[in-house]
Amino acid sequence: MTTPMRQQYLRIKKQYPETIVLFRLGDFYETFDDDAKVVAQVCDIVLTSRPVGKNQRVPLAGVPYHSVEGYIAKLIQGGYKVAIVEQVGDVPARGLVDREVVRVVTPGTVVEPALLDERRNNFLAALVVDANRVGLAYADITTGEFAATQFTGGDPMRLALEEIDRLRPAELVTGDHELLALPQPRGSTLSELLITECDKWPFELETARRALIEHFQVKSLDGFGLGGKPLAIRAAGGLLHYVGETQKSRLAQLSGLRTYSTGQFMTLDVATRRNLELMETLRWGKVEGSLLGVLDATVTSMGGRLLRQWLNQPLLEVESLNERLDAVEAFHSDTPSRTRVRTLLKQVADLERLTSRVVQGIAQPRDLLGIQQTLETLPQIHQAIVSMEKNESLPSLLRSLDPCQEVTALIGQAIADEPPATLSAGGVIRPSFSAELDNIVAASRDAKEWVANLEKGERNRTGIKNLKVGYNKVFGYYLEVTKANTDRVPEEYVRKQTLVNAERYITPELKEYESLILNAQERMAELEARIYRQVLEQVAASASRLLKVARALAHLDLYAALAEVALMHRYVRPQLKADQELHIVAGRHPVVEITQREEPFVPNDVHFSPDEMVLIITGPNMAGKSTYLRQVALIVLMAQIGSFVPADEAQIGLVDRIFTRIGAQDEISAGQSTFMVEMVETANLLNHATSRSLLVLDEVGRGTSTYDGISIAWAVVEHVHNHPDLRCKTLFATHYHELTQLADLLPRIRNYNVAVAEERGNVVFLRRILPGGADRSYGIHVAQLAGLPKVVVHRAQEILHELEQASRAPGSARRTIEVRQLPLFAVGNPLAEELRELDVSSMTPLEAINKLYELQKQAQENS
Repeated sequence: MTTPMRQQYLRIKKQYPETIVLFRLGDFYETFDDDAKVVAQVCDIVLTSRPVGKNQRVPLAGVPYHSVEGYIAKLIQGGYKVAIVEQVGDVPARGLVDREVVRVVTPGTVVEPALLDERRNNFLAALVVDANRVGLAYADITTGEFAATQFTGGDPMRLALEEIDRLRPAELVTGDHELLALPQPRGSTLSELLITECDKWPFELETARRALIEHFQVKSLDGFGLGGKPLAIRAAGGLLHYVGETQKSRLAQLSGLRTYSTGQFMTLDVATRRNLELMETLRWGKVEGSLLGVLDATVTSMGGRLLRQWLNQPLLEVESLNERLDAVEAFHSDTPSRTRVRTLLKQVADLERLTSRVVQGIAQPRDLLGIQQTLETLPQIHQAIVSMEKNESLPSLLRSLDPCQEVTALIGQAIADEPPATLSAGGVIRPSFSAELDNIVAASRDAKEWVANLEKGERNRTGIKNLKVGYNKVFGYYLEVTKANTDRVPEEYVRKQTLVNAERYITPELKEYESLILNAQERMAELEARIYRQVLEQVAASASRLLKVARALAHLDLYAALAEVALMHRYVRPQLKADQELHIVAGRHPVVEITQREEPFVPNDVHFSPDEMVLIITGPNMAGKSTYLRQVALIVLMAQIGSFVPADEAQIGLVDRIFTRIGAQDEISAGQSTFMVEMVETANLLNHATSRSLLVLDEVGRGTSTYDGISIAWAVVEHVHNHPDLRCKTLFATHYHELTQLADLLPRIRNYNVAVAEERGNVVFLRRILPGGADRSYGIHVAQLAGLPKVVVHRAQEILHELEQASRAPGSARRTIEVRQLPLFAVGNPLAEELRELDVSSMTPLEAINKLYELQKQAQENS
């Protein structure tokens, strides 16, 4: 027979079988059975046991309630979900207290600051797939952002996966249980995500529609832009249901829904984000060394999150971009005002997430003070912006800086100047805010003062000089008298306890004050909690205004930060156009120029026009071709987020996509060789690029044999140049000098090379991009710089000379190399004859190795 508490636990655990259940018992959250074993291992705590019935014990692991966030963080990072079970209702005099799951913590629904990256959104996404349509919704319940979209026609699943790659949600929920079996584009993060499979019914159209209508209290969803988007409705409704299931009543923070189209933004596939190192470096996976690391001079977490959004969604409209650039220029041209605004912004709290916590009813007292301090800073920020020389670009933001004076006043009147970190510690509500609370506090204070004076008064009244007033948890307050003085004890004293040398007494009056003291703390805690909840509700009523302020502050922070970076690194404002031209004078790589310390960065130009659309760039390795390719792509991208750019002058014809084929990364675990990866990425850009795209290709074809590689590279360039739907801006770096002939055959192709200087046998890379093709690759020089043994370098130089001589031989169908005679083979040796007759160029690597072993075996037998 198990205990009632055990039965209660098992009933709850049955409802959440795949979740770690944290069961509140007093000051601890306890876990049992297999959950306890997991918690003990993941959180590195002691595994014990607990009796749950006659001769029954189960594994037990517990964590203190006041430090549970750290343990939840470890469990979430370990890939587990956590159900928090709390005591609900009043504690009965006898019997079991009611308990229920108040919240399920999953990676996509965490709200605790300790579990979040303050400069990154924590998205929960939902995906619905139906024939040739895909619906996607996402939300960040810590900021209130909620959006949905639908993909139709073409390859909707590819587009949806690209959008998921952009969002990088912490969790993806779906009712399509076959989702993982669907083919995924190379590099997709879907297989890396935590995917939660839900029931199908919340994602059904009518169920989802009804859930959204009831949540937003509307009659139609057309006002949200969801008309004719059934898959978007299904994804948004399913996501809303999941949040409601895991967060119970905490849906109020999702107060709006935005419908969007990915066609509004530049498309960046996962390969391009990776190759351009937008968010993190390829080698170390760190922000430092990425474009984000250079541009992120924001001083608020709200601004930091907004910058990530902009980098992931460059704009396609000249007008919208110029509005951003006007704002950046306003801060750029007024250093005193910009410095003042940035100093004030450092005093701003994360108003976006604090407001969300208020709406959810989980904000702590110090969170409210953060809101108050932020709102009190707004008039100073407003004045600093008004005083700027070019503030005409910021009127909408100025109007959004609503100081919400009633919210500031309420917090100032209700919350103590230095409240404790949590409500349970008491002393949160400011004196004089509540007369009822003040009366309880005064009564408790008077009672404690009466008890404090009791000892002295009773000594004087009774003449018992050693009379003492004491307290213990069993009997409460008492009067203690030694046995030698018991004959002097007044009649109204009631004996309560006998000790060896003393007697303890109580009086009716003492018990009355004791009751006041002991009950006052509990009454004060209950009343403070009730008043505090009322304050939260009043502040939450202004949530939409507070979030509008938060968005305005985020934009001001980002504009000022981009201006700061532009001044620091000598960026210029780009001129934006809607045509295909692109002209950059003295462009620089934004990351390399500040991380390269050995030598000054050499700037370079690039020019695209209707007569010059494909640039073939030749030159040796290490000379700067890849840096040049990336810097052009990054300058275009920076311009299309509204940033100044690293150049002396930049005229940017907006592009709808940036495609990159840079670097070689084997994906052996996925069964893809370097060459396969290269071809898949090349196929992707050729199949999806448009005439408005920017293509950046580096060494296409190098993953296979020379002739195959040249053929593929040649065909790719021809296709880009000739296809009527392409003919887009293309940078094509190659070691195949044969491709330079294309400039003589096709009108819109131009050759460029990386300048190299030779002096006394030494090669110097000048890093300058000049018109014309390169005539040499200088690969042997690079090999020497890499540290190859001198004997290998010298032999390579000999072979290169022989190859060059053979290439000049007239009328030779097959070019051969004279191989140095090895001492092992004497003249007339059959091994040497067999070696001479081998057609090495037609052998596969495996055939060559087998033949080498065969020759070695013969040589050993002959010797």
